[in-house]
Amino acid sequence: MGDIRRRGAVVLGLTGLVAPLTLVLGTAPAQAASCTTQAGPYQKQVEKFLGRPVDGKQSTTDCKAIRAFQTKHGITPNIGYAGPVTWGVMDLMNKQKAVGNKPNKAGKCPTNKGRIACVNLTLQISWIQDGSKLVYGPVPVRTGRNGYETRTGLKKIYWRNIDHVSTIYNVPMPYSQFFDGGQAFHSVGVSMWNPPGSHGCVNMTTTTAKKYWSLLKNGDDVFVYGRKPGT
Repeated sequence: MGDIRRRGAVVLGLTGLVAPLTLVLGTAPAQAASCTTQAGPYQKQVEKFLGRPVDGKQSTTDCKAIRAFQTKHGITPNIGYAGPVTWGVMDLMNKQKAVGNKPNKAGKCPTNKGRIACVNLTLQISWIQDGSKLVYGPVPVRTGRNGYETRTGLKKIYWRNIDHVSTIYNVPMPYSQFFDGGQAFHSVGVSMWNPPGSHGCVNMTTTTAKKYWSLLKNGDDVFVYGRKPGT
């Protein structure tokens, strides 16, 4: 959902996503036809995350709550099973929330570049800082899936197109800001936690993509580091 076209002599190949964490919502797939009665290997963890009674046993209410979460974030099959994918999403959410307002606490994103957009692939978050000052974020993002990983390193925004459309998938990529070949920041209409990820782009909600568009410009630095879970 995030591949690009060619512009001039610059090759824009396959690509791949914010608003604050509490504002992120996603497009939901169709509801599953049935709800499983089987407890999953992460039943207790999932129950705790959802505020359900933690007994490790699947109930009808547990299943409905798990299935609603799966449907919201595009996790399939959405049958209410507390499996590794569902718990993996929840665990990532917990880790993202734990970051608070100090996304660069470890100092991995450069503070000597002025304004820079940082992307932590491991935690699937992004933010904008100016020196050591946090300008916006951190917000959850959706980066490249296995085989289409968002490339790491220090880059620069070199082309922006507010109404970009992928010629590979013929899908819109609003507020595109390209920083590495065909990889760009842009908005999408799915949850930031929708597996397995993008085709390399850093997917964002519309709110975040608009904010990044207003805060960044051509020539601004982008630093991508870490490794997306599952890649």
